[in-house]
Amino acid sequence: MYNKEQTQQLQQQTISFLKHMNKGIDAPAIDELRSVLRFHEYRYYVMNDPLIADTEYDQLYKALEKIETENPGLIIAGSPTQRVSKGLIKDFPKVQHLVPMLSLDNSYDAADLVDFDRKARELSRLEVMEYCVEPKFDGASISLIYENDLLVRGATRGDGVVGDDITTNIRQIRSVPLSASFSSFGIQQIEVRGEVLMNKNHFKAYNDMLEDQGVARLANPRNAAAGSLRIKDPKEVSRRNLEAFLYHISDVSLLSKHEAPPALQTHSGSLKMLWELGFRSPEKEKKVFKGIAAVVEYCEAFEQQRDGLPYEIDGMVIKVNQLEMQEKLGMTTHHPRWAIAYKFKARQGTSKLKAVEFQVGRTGAVTPVAKIDPVQVGGVTVTSISLHNEEYIKEKNLQLGDTILIERSGDVIPQVVKSFPELRTGSEAIIHFPVSCPVCAYPLEKPQDEAVWRCNNSNNCPAQIVERIIHFNSKDAMDIRGLGDAIVRKFYALDYLKDIPGIYHLPFEAIRKLEGFGEKSVTNMQAAIEASKKQPLHRLIYGLGIRYIGETTAKVLAQEVNHLLDYTHFSVEQLQEMEDVGPKVADSVYRFFHNDQNIQLLQRLEDIGLQLKNEKKELHTSSTLSGQTFLFTGTLNKLKRSEAEATVEENGGTILSGVSSKLNYLVVGEDAGSKFEKAKKIATIKIISEDEFLRMINGAAK
Repeated sequence: MYNKEQTQQLQQQTISFLKHMNKGIDAPAIDELRSVLRFHEYRYYVMNDPLIADTEYDQLYKALEKIETENPGLIIAGSPTQRVSKGLIKDFPKVQHLVPMLSLDNSYDAADLVDFDRKARELSRLEVMEYCVEPKFDGASISLIYENDLLVRGATRGDGVVGDDITTNIRQIRSVPLSASFSSFGIQQIEVRGEVLMNKNHFKAYNDMLEDQGVARLANPRNAAAGSLRIKDPKEVSRRNLEAFLYHISDVSLLSKHEAPPALQTHSGSLKMLWELGFRSPEKEKKVFKGIAAVVEYCEAFEQQRDGLPYEIDGMVIKVNQLEMQEKLGMTTHHPRWAIAYKFKARQGTSKLKAVEFQVGRTGAVTPVAKIDPVQVGGVTVTSISLHNEEYIKEKNLQLGDTILIERSGDVIPQVVKSFPELRTGSEAIIHFPVSCPVCAYPLEKPQDEAVWRCNNSNNCPAQIVERIIHFNSKDAMDIRGLGDAIVRKFYALDYLKDIPGIYHLPFEAIRKLEGFGEKSVTNMQAAIEASKKQPLHRLIYGLGIRYIGETTAKVLAQEVNHLLDYTHFSVEQLQEMEDVGPKVADSVYRFFHNDQNIQLLQRLEDIGLQLKNEKKELHTSSTLSGQTFLFTGTLNKLKRSEAEATVEENGGTILSGVSSKLNYLVVGEDAGSKFEKAKKIATIKIISEDEFLRMINGAAK
């Protein structure tokens, strides 16, 4: 951003200002003082190479504050003093991104990158593709908008379409310029994407401070960064020393009579432009290569440098360099076809197995959970690991007190790789699986065809009751927002909530008096509970938590009856005649609807006002899709998967959950996998493309 001559000039101005600090700095010098401060912010926060001491910077900053306080008319939006907002933020409004923030497709080895390259070359009809490779930063995604050279909005990723407006907090990040001369490139408005990080040293220092204050340490820098962006006190955000890497330009509006600058012809050119404008882009870390072989070599070499970096990364990002070619390759509904993330190998660490707790789920399954000495694995502090079942413990040869090897595959879920029996001292102890429920003391049972021990005291086991209530409230079931896991557990402990119908009889006046429950949150909870009464029958069936019943099977069950209690008259054989219902599902449904307590539950829910009747939608057609079964696989380009499935159901068809002889049509999108291969072996299944499916639907609608 600053050449040698500019650097020397600004440093001379700095020395001059500091020399005359005792005499004070006059208002006419305010523009030069701001320029000096911006220069030193850049040297410190972007270049990580300061040219003056912190105390000297503070002296200059206070001098600028004094001038602006005495001359309010001289304050401008881009002044270094305008970062920190006065007062607390009331809320974070929702804002829509100019362009959706899609996820990246992931790869874990060289073969995946080679396959990505093959597809890109086939679609582009090029023999060799040029790629730009940069680190995949492990932080919190942000989107920034600049208009007329000024930062006007900063937002979180959110759901990719809508995020939270966190502009005030973004302004506290010193590596994010408050103004940048995009106009010198002919740009009036621009949307820039990036990642907010907390570097390892700042993270350690912050955790040490928390520990000194008796507060629990944060798990990892990524969570620390993401949490910091939603703090309502901007001054606290400023104290956390966050950094931001900006690495993608998603939308550009040019000034009138200007053409797109040459910098926007390539991704590498856009990174250089951002760097020159004062952003911390990965300009110094990125490399441009012809062909995928050099890309693979660079990714593998960079992985060896991972631990030496001052910030966390979890892989590399490979992007087609020519922006015109990116446009040509396009994107799926999930990810761009012109970019891929190369994820680094799973991170490992060793720890001590201190104890095993046995947790009970909503279906009565008892899961052993290992409690271990805290260990950092892939940037995350791991203290608990699922041991799945009794056979898993035996297979891994685990004993209490063992030294064990931990791995986070794909940097997500921690697993036990193995134990080290050779390190045992004789003080270790055998892990005994309980014979009765650890919560209600009911005898455990283990079916011959399962690896899981279960508590079958389903209607009286507190753990199962709580988990069923949590499942009933979940997004894909009754979608009762504001009544999450922690709140359900709290209400159960307070005796406010003891079963699913109790959701609709909560003592809201008492809840309003609880610490942390404001009037707005309680009102929203009440509204969500009331709205759940109107959910369609298939959501209620799924929400009941009947064993083996997923969302798809719940829809099948909802379609077959006029009223949910009709299932009290169904035999196991009748249930098995339904599409997508096998012996296990049929037996589970039969047992549920022949249990008196379950029938009483459903009658209570209907009395409360929940929908137990099947309000079938009018079909768009009564012929083409009626009685036909469908399944989708791969990535669809013109419809979302949920939209396609809803279209089938609206036209009288049925969605199955897997490939079987009961399937009539398999609709195949891009990158179809095992379902496609399995369907090819069943002669009665018709395999069609997305376009063929749409033509079928259009024909059905006529």
